[in-house]
Amino acid sequence: MIDLYVKNGKTISGSPVDVLIDQGKIIDIQSHIDGDVSAKKVLDLESKYYLSSGWIDDHVHCYEKLTLYYDKPDLDGVDAGVTTVVDAGSTGADNLPDFYELTKKVRTNVYAMCNISKTGIIAQDELGHMDRIQNDLVKNMIDEYQGFVVGIKARMSKSVVAGSGIHPLERAKEIQKLNNNIPLMVHIGTNPPELSDIMDLLDPEDIITHCYNGKPNGIMNLDLHEIKQFAIDSYNRGIIFDVGHGTDSFNFEVARVAKSIGLTPKSISSDLYHRNRENGPVYNLATCLDKMLHLGYTMEEIIPMITTNPADNFHLENKGSLKKGFDGDLTIFSIEDKEKELTDSNGNTETTNKVVVPHYAVVAGNVYETKLEEF
Repeated sequence: MIDLYVKNGKTISGSPVDVLIDQGKIIDIQSHIDGDVSAKKVLDLESKYYLSSGWIDDHVHCYEKLTLYYDKPDLDGVDAGVTTVVDAGSTGADNLPDFYELTKKVRTNVYAMCNISKTGIIAQDELGHMDRIQNDLVKNMIDEYQGFVVGIKARMSKSVVAGSGIHPLERAKEIQKLNNNIPLMVHIGTNPPELSDIMDLLDPEDIITHCYNGKPNGIMNLDLHEIKQFAIDSYNRGIIFDVGHGTDSFNFEVARVAKSIGLTPKSISSDLYHRNRENGPVYNLATCLDKMLHLGYTMEEIIPMITTNPADNFHLENKGSLKKGFDGDLTIFSIEDKEKELTDSNGNTETTNKVVVPHYAVVAGNVYETKLEEF
């Protein structure tokens, strides 16, 4: 007897799909599985709901012992239809081991980027003192917590680096090269340092998050409503754009202008922590999807941005695809005709008539209902 039989679902293209999961893995996936299937649990979607590989949010802050940016992983994860979250540098060498122990007790798959500062984000200026960046401490975390640490994080904006300028990013690149080119995510925001200087240091496959922020140091010249040429050049040479919505880092107009010239994000992430989950403008990953859908992206374009692409960004093997042998993680959702007001990080509001509603998160074959009252 297998663990889970999900039947009568449909892919985002509308094709029928059945999935069998046993011992945490997908063991079969077909448009229709013939014959009797003996399963401990059967989930019949009655051809009403879409089914995709489990959603991945590759930028959250869910180490609950912090005081600035913190949350509980399941509130950002399975309760919101997200099966996997990647914490984006909340912890460094001083506190990452404790974070790891806490993640063993949750339902959501949790991974971490190690902050290049040993303190993590215990204060806003974790990169304001260069002696907090110790290459060997970061390497120790990467080596000791293989399978949990999937990348490194450098927050490169004025309040974080204080007087350190561009130097923390130079150190981050050193650390990256000393650790088999581990994925690097770079937070961008207010200058200094200048965004052009940040992008000059990055290599193809490095990730910038908060790519559509509405700040003067962002990718768009706000006066001319044009994307800056160096940002276009960086995108074209392979720098990964990640949404990283957050409290202060997503602007409708910047995202709209970028889309008009083909600067589409590879991944959509929320930058959730407890305040912007509770009070907005983020709330959950699904609301971020509503905004992208409102901007003109199709669900066929969006689904890879929260499944296969973030899995690729952070080398999450066996995640992100509906394939036999891959992890038994699914998100089951509907797309509903419903009016909803959307707010960006600059307080601009727009109204959509189509929303994405997750109903179930399946993690390794375990089925969890979402908290629908929050959508």
